[in-house]
Amino acid sequence: MPHDFHRPVLADAVVAWARGPLAEPGEPARGIYVDVTCGGGGHAARLLDALRPRRAVLLDRDPTALHHARARLAPFSDRTPLDFIHAPFAQIDTVLDDLDLASVDLVLADLGVSSHQLDTPSRGFSFQADAPLDMRMDPSSGPTAADLVAETSYEDLVRILRNFGEEPDAAAIARAIVRTRPTTTGALVRVVESAVGPRRRSRRRHLATRTFQALRIAVNRELEQLDALLDRAPGRLACGGRLLAITYHSLEDRRVKRCFRRLSTPPRLPRKLPVRAHDRPPPSFVVPPEAKGGVVPEPGEVTENPRARSARLRVLERRCA
Repeated sequence: MPHDFHRPVLADAVVAWARGPLAEPGEPARGIYVDVTCGGGGHAARLLDALRPRRAVLLDRDPTALHHARARLAPFSDRTPLDFIHAPFAQIDTVLDDLDLASVDLVLADLGVSSHQLDTPSRGFSFQADAPLDMRMDPSSGPTAADLVAETSYEDLVRILRNFGEEPDAAAIARAIVRTRPTTTGALVRVVESAVGPRRRSRRRHLATRTFQALRIAVNRELEQLDALLDRAPGRLACGGRLLAITYHSLEDRRVKRCFRRLSTPPRLPRKLPVRAHDRPPPSFVVPPEAKGGVVPEPGEVTENPRARSARLRVLERRCA
């Protein structure tokens, strides 16, 4: 199995921020690590090698990714028990309950689509090759992007393109899609180009990027899944535990940032009470000062792996009572 199935983004930063909950330098291995987007096991391999957690729970909704992760991480199974779970990360509560784990020390979420999914034409995530419009992260269930394109009304397509792709020409593209109902990635690219090409050909980003992102998010219900994870994962952290989230576009990052800010803000007390600053109870969570604005890749990493250029790591830590 090739180790470039998925090149982990911000791997050094992930290891550094995981070090507190899982182990300090010179300490024996400890802690339970949950990777809710295991992918090909890139981040997991780095963490298992550097920190040797007591147990690792590895989720992914893509069965192909889990298959490769099992092979890649097999050398670590002798010293760290590994649980591979085929499930979306919105089901983190159910997964941990089934494993009888009340709390964990680290939760890692590397959001978005993986390099392997983008680089496999038959998955339909990329416009680099003509292929069926699929875009499902779990190809074993649910409607495809072709189904969505074939069945969605003009009004709903406009909403999807605007809300999930932040596409300024959503109306024009939606009209063109409804006229032709494309079924392949190449046909969808041509539809987008015919709708907006003359006005936007000079821009750096490919004309179809926002449309592909919007349809992918809609097909996989990515923002709903993320909201569910952000609602459930913080409550499963043990004292001193951390939630690490790597985002790749503004829709993901805004949700993570707002959630972490809300959880790390001291609760408000009734206005009528004479409240001094030191009377306010501290929040149950904190964003470490070094990670306030998020951690971004070094220029060298972006040069070696261009897909890292928009990545941002955000960190939330549970306070001890």
